[in-house]
Amino acid sequence: MKKLKLILSSLSFMAFAFLLFTSCKDNEKKSIAIDTSKIVVSGSMEAELTSPPFVPASVGNRPAKKLIVNMEILEEEGTMTDGTTYIYWTFGGSVPGSFIRTRVGDEVEFTLSNHPDNKLPHNIDLHAVTGPGGGATSSFVAPGHEKTFSFKTLNPGLYVYHCATAPVGMHIANGMYGLILVEPEGGLPKVDKEYYIMQGDFYTKGDNGAPGLQAFDMKKAVAEDADYVVFNGKVGSLTGDNAITANVGETVRLYVGNGGPNLVSSFHVIGEIFDRVNIEGGSAINENVQTTLIPAGGAAIVEFKVDVPGTFIIVDHSIFRAFNKGALGMLKVKGSESKQLYSGVKQEGIYNPEGGTIQEMPTDGAKKIAVKGNKTLAEKIASGKNLYTKTCFACHQANGEGIPSAFPPLAKSDYLNEDVKRTIGIVLNGKTGEITVNGKKYNSVMTKQTLTEDEIADVLTYVYNSWGNNKTNVKVSTVQEVKSGH
Repeated sequence: MKKLKLILSSLSFMAFAFLLFTSCKDNEKKSIAIDTSKIVVSGSMEAELTSPPFVPASVGNRPAKKLIVNMEILEEEGTMTDGTTYIYWTFGGSVPGSFIRTRVGDEVEFTLSNHPDNKLPHNIDLHAVTGPGGGATSSFVAPGHEKTFSFKTLNPGLYVYHCATAPVGMHIANGMYGLILVEPEGGLPKVDKEYYIMQGDFYTKGDNGAPGLQAFDMKKAVAEDADYVVFNGKVGSLTGDNAITANVGETVRLYVGNGGPNLVSSFHVIGEIFDRVNIEGGSAINENVQTTLIPAGGAAIVEFKVDVPGTFIIVDHSIFRAFNKGALGMLKVKGSESKQLYSGVKQEGIYNPEGGTIQEMPTDGAKKIAVKGNKTLAEKIASGKNLYTKTCFACHQANGEGIPSAFPPLAKSDYLNEDVKRTIGIVLNGKTGEITVNGKKYNSVMTKQTLTEDEIADVLTYVYNSWGNNKTNVKVSTVQEVKSGH
């Protein structure tokens, strides 16, 4: 027995020693990190630069190179939303600026050119740069001039760049930001689709939707009172025909940045879960994420596989920013449905809070049958108003004014008033694609509404008898005609 204990004790000590040795060797391996500053470059190439939402091709297995980046600064007028313009200050002519794709160990030769028609000096601070000002101290350039500097990419990750000329906040607020991706050796794993999305907050003299050319408002910017919070520089940049796309079964990777200058982004795709998130654009991975925080001046890489078709809404989940200030985009996915994963509407009925059986007082045995459509006009309007506040209010607002560039107005709506049956059809079946209402284009999604025929007649009667519309009394029989295809 003593011999057995001695043998077991010896085996335990050997196992412990082996684990300790293995652990030490693992820690030693971890501590022996590659000195990326000593990666030797082989040849040179000109960088492919892309405007959002597109990204350049992956670096793949290419060796580290001298990567030549030529970027032009342009100050130019662009559309913030329908009827509203703004003077953007841009890197490469877009907001956000051109996407730069490198690999660790590259030696980037960066030339920043300030167009001679511009009015102000600018520079660039790249968060991927190890050096004073992230390059800002070497790149300050007046209109009609250019500056060249170089840096080595030492750390893989997704990094923000921005202008750092005083007043720094104003230059960023006018659109001077973008992303630079530093891929690890061998490149990132291959995916089916990649897109570039960057959030920014804008501050204008006029309120949200005010027409004409709007100037920057420093007082609002200091107070962090944004008039617009948008993806890729303007309202609607990723909706309708501008939506990003994928097919069922594909894996989508989004390179998401937040230029700020002030607001943190709560990035979310409605109806999807992020399989992987590179937290703050770095090496740490989080999995099965619903919403990821992206600080001003920060970034994240999110990946997810799309399993069912449909339109998936991309938002800053500080939700009033999405539906009232513009931080809303769309991912349109095509392919076969999977009822096992998502059924759609399986059953439609009336909810009775007292239970499944309608409770009635005892009678003499005569059964009373409710007759549809026998309400007075006043009763229909009252019923319709109640329904409107529950089903339509969020998108079309209290007085039918809608949300600029997102949801069309119902008040004094030429589109609404010219064809009642078309309107009924939209409530019954939903609507996607571009429409023109009161001279302005809208390209968003309205889902079909789960309302009874009576309820559709009531709510549309309320709408048609409010806000300067044509006072149509919508009949249940008309709803039935549209529903049957007549």
